[in-house]
Order: sequence, then C-alpha cells, then structure tokens
Amino acid sequence: MSANKLKVVIFLGTVRENRLGERVALFMKKYLEDTDHSVEYLDPKELDLPLLTNPLHFYKDKTTAPVVLRETDVKVRAADAFVIVTGEYNHSIPPALSNLLDYFGSTAYSWKPSGIVCYSPGQYGGMRAAMQLRPLLAELGTLSVSNIFGVPQVDKSIDPDGTPLNDRMERGAKRMIDQLDWHAHAMKNHREKYGTPS
Repeated sequence: MSANKLKVVIFLGTVRENRLGERVALFMKKYLEDTDHSVEYLDPKELDLPLLTNPLHFYKDKTTAPVVLRETDVKVRAADAFVIVTGEYNHSIPPALSNLLDYFGSTAYSWKPSGIVCYSPGQYGGMRAAMQLRPLLAELGTLSVSNIFGVPQVDKSIDPDGTPLNDRMERGAKRMIDQLDWHAHAMKNHREKYGTPS
C-alpha cells in the first residue's frame, strides 16, 4: 500500500427493496480502488442498525456498545475522506442514510472532506437530496466538496453489478474525486503536522 494512499469510507444511503443505490456504490467502490484508494463500504442494510436511540457517543463505557457500532466507528475514524451515495426520497435524504450517519459523533468525521454522489431514475439525479445533505455533513464536520456527482436515469447509466453504461460515469466520478483527493491530502497533511483544534 502506498504511504499516500487515501482511506475512503463509502456510505450507501438506502435499504429499500429493489434499491438502485447499490449499483452506484459498487461503481464508486471500483472507481476508487482502481485509482489507488483504500476503500471501506458501509451498507446500512448489512449493518442492520435499528432506528437511532443511542448513538455511540452516548455510551459512557464504549465497551458496552454493540460490537457493530464499535467496529464501524473504527473504520469511520480511520478514514481520510467520505463518499456519500444518496438517493432522493420525497425530495429529501433517505432515512437510512441520516440514521447511519447520526450513530457517530462529529469527532469521527471532523477535519476530513466528503463528496456527494446522488442519483435517481428521473432527470434530476437526486440533486434535491444532495442540497439537503450538504448542511448535515457540514454539521458533522465533514464539509462536502463543491462538485456533486449526480447520476440521472441511474438504471440506464449503471448496470446492477456497478458497470458503467456510458462514458459520462467515469468523467463525473473523476471530477468529484479529483476535488475530494486534493482536500483530503491537504487536510491529512495538516492534521499530521499540526493536529486538530480541541
């Protein structure tokens, strides 16, 4: 592994039946791996966390928290950047996504950038959800880069195993990830040299 290889955590934002987000997340995972990133993939359907009652930082003794929470927290804290894959439900953020993000306190996310990948079967590509996701990510301490990678007509753009069906997919991913990498390297270098504010 390259010493400068960035660690990226992908958050998939949906658990719905026949979800289209999985193909988008698989595409992004492969793209990141092919461009020399270390990738962790967090799927709320696999993690199967209940509706939030006790986020991890509510536990006075972290060893009493569920193992899945502690293991996921380690992955989030080790990340240099985050890629958030979101659909759009009723012009808003999928509840499974905000539920998953809210399990971990801002200290797990802070001083690291994020990139938003949004999608929908329609022509707007989930952009209304992306606009609502920006302030949530900012409040968690992971500011999103300016470029949003929107995927309209997602069922015609990526096949179920994550293979892109047009040239736009690679170009769109590259634009956003190039920005994310620049910010992630800059923040990582600064964290390592100066630490973070207390």
